[in-house]
Amino acid sequence: MSLPEYTAVYNNFDPAALEAEVLDGRLNSGLNVCHEIVDKWAKDPQKVALYYEKEDGGDGVLTFAELKEASARFANYLTAQGIGKGDRVAALLPRTPELLIVIAGALRAGAVYQPLFTAFGSGAIEYRFERASTKLVVTNPDNFPKLLDVKGCPPVVGVNAQAIDADIPDFEETLAAQSSDFEPVMVTGDDPFLQMFTSGTVGKSKGVAVPAKALLAFYVYMKYAIDLRDDDVFWNVADPGWAYGLYYAVVGPLLMGHATHFNPGGFTPESTYDMIRKYKITNLAAAPTAYRLLKANDHVLPEGENLGLRVASSAGEPLNPEVVNWIKSRHFCPVKDHYGQTETGMTCCNFHGLEHPVKEGSMGFASPGHRVVALNEKNEEVGEGEVGQLAVDVAASPLFHFDGYTWGEKDPFVKGYYLTGDMVINNGGGCFSFSGRDDDIITTAGYRVGPADVESTLLEHAAVAESGVVGKPDEKRGSIIKAYVVVKSDQAPADDQALKDELQDLVRRRLSTHAFPREIEFVDELPKTPSGKIQRFVLRNRAKDEPGA
Repeated sequence: MSLPEYTAVYNNFDPAALEAEVLDGRLNSGLNVCHEIVDKWAKDPQKVALYYEKEDGGDGVLTFAELKEASARFANYLTAQGIGKGDRVAALLPRTPELLIVIAGALRAGAVYQPLFTAFGSGAIEYRFERASTKLVVTNPDNFPKLLDVKGCPPVVGVNAQAIDADIPDFEETLAAQSSDFEPVMVTGDDPFLQMFTSGTVGKSKGVAVPAKALLAFYVYMKYAIDLRDDDVFWNVADPGWAYGLYYAVVGPLLMGHATHFNPGGFTPESTYDMIRKYKITNLAAAPTAYRLLKANDHVLPEGENLGLRVASSAGEPLNPEVVNWIKSRHFCPVKDHYGQTETGMTCCNFHGLEHPVKEGSMGFASPGHRVVALNEKNEEVGEGEVGQLAVDVAASPLFHFDGYTWGEKDPFVKGYYLTGDMVINNGGGCFSFSGRDDDIITTAGYRVGPADVESTLLEHAAVAESGVVGKPDEKRGSIIKAYVVVKSDQAPADDQALKDELQDLVRRRLSTHAFPREIEFVDELPKTPSGKIQRFVLRNRAKDEPGA
């Protein structure tokens, strides 16, 4: 099957035609997000919205028709509590059908869904409730105890409330007592439907209210980058407590009338392969951490077994070429890198569904409806081969939907550009490669080095599972490059110094003499955000406090 040409789709992109094709409602005159992602697919009573594994074993399905009815019941309950348009409704739940019902019901009532990651402690939850003036939270017995330490906690509804030692309404009983009729509340394209918080690699998380018009950008990503087809079986491993999981494991597939998959268990290579086999997954999306762990545990996959994957997608950090090649040789399918942020959704991708040149290790090309550029320190666009900060040209990007942090925590706009804070190399022809966060770039002896390049090179060594690279203060050079390295359990070296020498030599040979890590420290694990990104600022602070810094 021949794919459409990227340049033709990009240059002829028509947002009005896309809106008419994708949405029943209209961004200017009114729409309801629950209608767009649930109701319009519910006419077929057999059409499945969710396939899910149960926490205690077994599995189940939730049809669009069942989801429509349950969402109406939850919307009626919200309305009875005085909760409606613009109010924030949260869920502190694992990946279960109840999570989907809370999301859909909140959106049906015109409310704004607020995700909470189940690994959050009470402090992180309290901060988000206070910021968003959250009106209601739905949780389960495992997560309820965290709410006991939350000051100003909103009213709580409990899934399986009987198992929670508190006098709170039970989710199932509450829904059963409500009518299954509820006319969806209309909102406009500028009204928020999700209340996100940035994943907080530095400082306090900032609020991101996602407007309903973002549905079109979500659709473009699912169609062209993920290449979600009618006959695909799709699983996005990411947790809906974060942007990538909520945007593209819940809203995106349902918007296309496509079933999604939930597995509430923790990630292991074994459980991942079991899930792919059981549901015959053909289209897989996950964070690079997941792919790195699969590669590091290569022995788990029987030699020569073909799981039937058609395509795989990765988002969060650049994928190392070794991992890309491993997926090709072990899973017989291409994996492509995609770049985005909580604020913007996915804006720069290697597209499974479009024909374009592929540069190994790059984040790819601007998503249709967006113009992305790299800017120098004077906020001027840089040319081919130059490094700059990735930015979105707002006026030239009809699908760009971020209009500032919810509570004005920071102003990321300059001269009509939205600044991402990520440094990239302009490869020319509209293609970019990630170089590191603006504050991650290491200046050593006058050279600027992107940590991602060094980390990627270290991963090429058979003994390395993961690495985090930062600058360590140094009197002579300003900074030296320091690498924190996690060694594979079955490759622990007899001689640490010999392995350090090998790794330093590898980077010298593959990158350059000024980019090699002068210090290497072996560690058991790296600090990460809940979405799996390495927290280099934690490593930077650690390096600053070490002897010799």
